[in-house]
Amino acid sequence: MKNQILTYSLTHHKSLFSHADQKEYFYIQTSEHPYISEPYRAESYAIEFLRKGSIVMHTGLEKKLVQAPAIITLAPSVIRSFSKNEEEILIDILFFKPQFFLENQANVFFLAQYDFFENSSNHFSQLTKKEESKFERIFSLIQEVSEKQSKHQSAILRSYLYILIYEIDAIQKEKGSSELQNPLFEKFKELLFKDFLNFRNVQHYADQLNVSRKYLSEVIKKNSGKTASDWINEMVILEAKVLLQNKNMSINQISDMLHFSDQSIFGRFFKNSEGISPLEYRKKQID
Repeated sequence: MKNQILTYSLTHHKSLFSHADQKEYFYIQTSEHPYISEPYRAESYAIEFLRKGSIVMHTGLEKKLVQAPAIITLAPSVIRSFSKNEEEILIDILFFKPQFFLENQANVFFLAQYDFFENSSNHFSQLTKKEESKFERIFSLIQEVSEKQSKHQSAILRSYLYILIYEIDAIQKEKGSSELQNPLFEKFKELLFKDFLNFRNVQHYADQLNVSRKYLSEVIKKNSGKTASDWINEMVILEAKVLLQNKNMSINQISDMLHFSDQSIFGRFFKNSEGISPLEYRKKQID
């Protein structure tokens, strides 16, 4: 049922910028970010270079203020939303479908090996002045090739994507050692994203991580300011919000997909968290 989760297509992203071509990639430089405040997934990968200003980015359960200069990296599976922080921004955005990038790549898992596309702790990299200058040059080349109808446009753009990925990986590795959080907290988040649909009790995660429930709770509270139960419940609510935007799914189907025993229990769970029922939330998004 995973394909029933609301996912914005590449065509939809293009429509936000008045682009209608059907290529499997899309580049734009804009001063008007399409702020989508409700959580969603995407059909394509995205690499964004924030040149000026700042935006608020939500990925999974993380909320971060991203200030220029910075690089943002997002995989299709990542639940994300964006909100405005200041009026004046300038951002380069490159969307690409995995099949476009992997067309001539023997290793179909090439993109999966870079966790900055998937890991919510690594979705953006703050840039030094030297790194900013480097990405300015790379994106200027991407802009140049995107504006020309060259027979080799796709191949050239794919080459620049490799350069981008390798450069971002180098930055992540250089800064990673000083930015690592408690390993237990990181393992908990990784396990949570995998198991939250089936397990909503803290004891399951403590057992899987071979620690006591009390110790796990203490570590999570110290590292995030939230309890383990908060993390689990917020993950379920986030998934529910994405599913509720798909009008083709009934509330009962969503309740089943989230493994609630019945729709009324799901309704109470959602209302306790959000203050409105799942149906009211859906109407609010559609209206």
